[in-house]
Amino acid sequence: MGYNLLMKLKNVIQMSFAVLLVSFWYRDELPKDINVHPDIMQEPSQTLIKRSEFSVNVDGNNYFIQPKYDYELYGLVVSYRHHNSDTGAHSRWGDHLNVADYCVIWSENVYGPLLAEIEFWNQEWTCYTKSDNREAFLRFDGSKLSNNHLITENNSIRDAIKEIGIGDQIRIKGWLSSYRSTDNLIRGTSTVRTDIGNGACETIYVNEVEILSDYTSPWRTAMYFSLVIFLLSLIYHFRRPYKTSH
Repeated sequence: MGYNLLMKLKNVIQMSFAVLLVSFWYRDELPKDINVHPDIMQEPSQTLIKRSEFSVNVDGNNYFIQPKYDYELYGLVVSYRHHNSDTGAHSRWGDHLNVADYCVIWSENVYGPLLAEIEFWNQEWTCYTKSDNREAFLRFDGSKLSNNHLITENNSIRDAIKEIGIGDQIRIKGWLSSYRSTDNLIRGTSTVRTDIGNGACETIYVNEVEILSDYTSPWRTAMYFSLVIFLLSLIYHFRRPYKTSH
């Protein structure tokens, strides 16, 4: 009886681990049918403003921010990258102000029937897209996508930004801004959605951030469920004595 229990438990461990691996791989896959919040249909809005440069301090570093436009963005998150200012380019630049980059889409791109055929991913400064489906790639409107450098010294807003995940529908309000540091870090901002390449990202000093609709994919549910089963099975396996009969 002990041997049978041991074999069953091993099967549970193996199966839960297999499900964990597969669901982890597909955890950020966008759904084919999205329940779209109505605000996601609108274009980003921006209004020219005149505000003086102001300074903020993050982790003992001073940054000087020059707002250029009032800006409000509604979009579906398709990719993101949280920045660790202790490693990589952000460390070399001494940039502790840039919390994360979020790549979002809106309007017809969200409703596109072939959206799931497009792959999105972020590196340290840029959002990339690709697809093996030529029709999906040709129908995708690059002017309805933006990669956003989100900056703020406000800890509650920084924490709220980090809660945003792929598939979430969000609203961000703030200022399109350039900023600089005392170490000569200078970053500008795009002010149109039709540019590409270096400098095409929006730099937003965030005043408000809101998740309009959060996305819980079936793959993520399966991932967390299988992780719990896997860990509990391992604990039970190593803590329970087994007796085998001959």
